[in-house]
Amino acid sequence: MSYQVLARKWRPKFFKELVGQESVVRALVNGLDNDRVHHAFLFTGTRGVGKTTLARILAKCLNCETGVTSTPCGECGSCVDIDEGRFHDMLEIDAASRTKVDDTRELLDTVQFAPARGRYKVYIIDEVHMLSTSSFNALLKTLEEPPPHVKFVLATTDAQKIPVTILSRCLRFNLRRLLPDQIGGYLKNILKSESIESDDAAVARISRAADGSMRDGLSLLDQAIAYGGGKLVDEDVANMMGSVDHAHIAAILEATASGDSATILEIVGELAAQARDLESVLTEIAEVLHRICLVQIAPGYKDPERGDWDSINQLSEMLSPEDAQLFYQIAVQGGRDLGIAPNPRTGLEMTLLRMLAFRPAACVSSGNEGGGQGTAKKNTIKAAGATDSPRVAKPVAARSAAVPEKSEPGNLEFEQKETEPESASGLSASEIQPQATENEEPQQESIFSQEKDPEDWHGLLTRLDLEGPVKELARNIQLESKTGNRWQFLIPDTVRHLGSDKLLQKLQIALSSQLGHDVNLALHAASEAVATPAVIGENASRQRMNEAELAIEQDPTVRSLKECLGAEIVEDSIQPLQ
Repeated sequence: MSYQVLARKWRPKFFKELVGQESVVRALVNGLDNDRVHHAFLFTGTRGVGKTTLARILAKCLNCETGVTSTPCGECGSCVDIDEGRFHDMLEIDAASRTKVDDTRELLDTVQFAPARGRYKVYIIDEVHMLSTSSFNALLKTLEEPPPHVKFVLATTDAQKIPVTILSRCLRFNLRRLLPDQIGGYLKNILKSESIESDDAAVARISRAADGSMRDGLSLLDQAIAYGGGKLVDEDVANMMGSVDHAHIAAILEATASGDSATILEIVGELAAQARDLESVLTEIAEVLHRICLVQIAPGYKDPERGDWDSINQLSEMLSPEDAQLFYQIAVQGGRDLGIAPNPRTGLEMTLLRMLAFRPAACVSSGNEGGGQGTAKKNTIKAAGATDSPRVAKPVAARSAAVPEKSEPGNLEFEQKETEPESASGLSASEIQPQATENEEPQQESIFSQEKDPEDWHGLLTRLDLEGPVKELARNIQLESKTGNRWQFLIPDTVRHLGSDKLLQKLQIALSSQLGHDVNLALHAASEAVATPAVIGENASRQRMNEAELAIEQDPTVRSLKECLGAEIVEDSIQPLQ
């Protein structure tokens, strides 16, 4: 007798043997026990989670010779024939190979005939989303009102491609992806029943590689048993799958935390020489960084199913929470970019070097080791190149002089932490941009002498409670002379429309109230340039912007990014400190 693969040999034959689909099983069992069985079912979910298995068990429940039940005997002729796939009244159709409307019509012609042996004729249509539009249309009427002896069970991995007219005629059940623990528990039971020696670490490795599919897990288990000569050893499984050991991942993160690029490249070269799966390295790094963040946020957290928590705790002390989050984002983005990299090794090395390029430069100092937050001030360089182009990941320095309190999602951040008040370029924050308190107007230089004139127009303007057009009028006029209570102003021709009598009267009332005595205002048009508060403010803003742009251009970190990574400063993105 030929060998039967584990995926077929250990296919569940009863609802109670099915793993991870408790909610679906409960609904089906209650329907069968209460005689409320629908005529059409739709099972959706990824590959290997039990769609076809559920359909076969349901067919057995409906045709068991003991009667319609949620617990078929499994021993009668009908149950045995269904398990062996030779029951005449259970028709399994592969929709992927029978997409034409003629195939569907031929199938529907058999619906009217009574079952040859069983109680119901059960039509199991796998990958039903592959049917053509005409085939779906031909199926509609029969699916809505089939003969009483017919049940339809549709299965698909892509329910979005099924017309809503079909969906509305079926009871829909969404099957979940299986967790590694669920897959691992089932594999251990099989290994015990098959009397096969195994390592828990090997079973866990296969369970994670199955990616939510029990069938994938059983296929990998079959392969691993053959590779190990009847035994399941973690080292053999790792070599067979080309997977990367946790020790390699930990060594890469340790080297990244210390900025040791030579060690990183050496480890990658070693993995390539061992023919390891380089495409899985970034996935493993992201998974380890996730666990590091869990430990940092919830000290003492530990999953009993994993035995490498000592290494995770050590790495959580070497990396700051900011670094861990940044590296995770780079690893995930790099994994998406591997498909467009020249080859997996190049994509992996560039992603790891990107972690070094954008890591905080001051993190290697003793003052910020051990994951401490510190009290250092942060300057941020944002690199949007990771998502700017589907072909070229070009980092772009932006908002270098700004100090955002929260990072924006979707961008890579380089946070430069300073233990001294200076920035990386040697310029203090005050040298890059004059500081201003919240709601405080930038200080303007008076057009008068430096003595403190209580009636200085620019000083008075900051104290006047003006809004809207009146405020615009006040900002765009220049005090020319004062004779007693008469104040003479100049207004540029370009904004002469602001000088209406109504606005001038409102400004006169506000000024008189502020000074405590009546004043009379007069306006005269000026064809030449006028040093109004608005003009002075614009000049000051332009000067601050020039200083900020100069500071960015001269910053050694920005220069290094431009020279080494081809970074470009985003136009109009630099903002002076406010």
